[in-house]
Amino acid sequence: MPSVPLKADHLVAEAPLVSVANVQKTYFTRQSPIHAVASASVDVARGEFVSLLGPSGCGKSTLLMMIAGLEKPTAGVITLAGAAVAAPRRDIGVIFQDATLLPWKSTLENVLFPIRILKLPLDKYRDRAHELLKMVGLAGFENKKPGELSGGMRQRVAICRALIHDPEILLMDEPFSALDAITRDQMNVALSEILEAYRKTVIFVTHSIREAAFLSDRVVVMGGRPSTIILDKKMPFARPRRFEIEETQEFAQVCRELRLTIEAAHGQRQGHGQGHGQGHGLGGARADGRQQPVKASAAGASIIE
Repeated sequence: MPSVPLKADHLVAEAPLVSVANVQKTYFTRQSPIHAVASASVDVARGEFVSLLGPSGCGKSTLLMMIAGLEKPTAGVITLAGAAVAAPRRDIGVIFQDATLLPWKSTLENVLFPIRILKLPLDKYRDRAHELLKMVGLAGFENKKPGELSGGMRQRVAICRALIHDPEILLMDEPFSALDAITRDQMNVALSEILEAYRKTVIFVTHSIREAAFLSDRVVVMGGRPSTIILDKKMPFARPRRFEIEETQEFAQVCRELRLTIEAAHGQRQGHGQGHGQGHGLGGARADGRQQPVKASAAGASIIE
């Protein structure tokens, strides 16, 4: 029986939006080269939320900055919608650990600042700015300066600023790590609600196991120095999500698997339980051994190459 050719639009729909292929990063210093990323390959589908999880110093942020076009890989290729990433792009929004708001500008002016930089018509985006601020619970704070806002409120402004020009991809580099635990949990719920309303492709860096499991469609674990991808796991939880899922046995089992994977990669067996207080973060655990490279796909499979 003759095979039926696939339609072109089907092929486009199945192609990953973000593709990282055999990417390496080495920093060359006067003393000796520093190998930050040994090998990383990962595909991210349109509309997916993928977290890069691992301890401090494992190359998560370095990989994210290469995807953003803010760092150049030493080897390998990164593509967005089939086009190689060579520099920062307008269709990518980046949110950092620090909100980096302009202290002399109001909340509304900070949200609209990218529109000024891009030289787009401000009037066209004012309604969207107000809509975004209302969505994150900051209606009525439009004229407040950053110094008059709490840490969580400033990060909400930063999220609105990243979304104001409607980028297709959001790259988030530990945006809630400086917040207290209660505010961080509130921000996780707020982010989930925002992304339900404004569907985006998100790559999120964190060292919190609970945060990664709660927010993500897939969790990609990085480890080793220089780092590689050691696991790509699809999260089994339906959306929309509420914090009640963290009280389930299934959530505890997922967090335990992620933690044991990281501990095995680093040769550490520090914890044997996964309570609510455990597994929130990975501390400063580090490793020296190289790991086997893993190809992480949009379908959530992990294949040791």
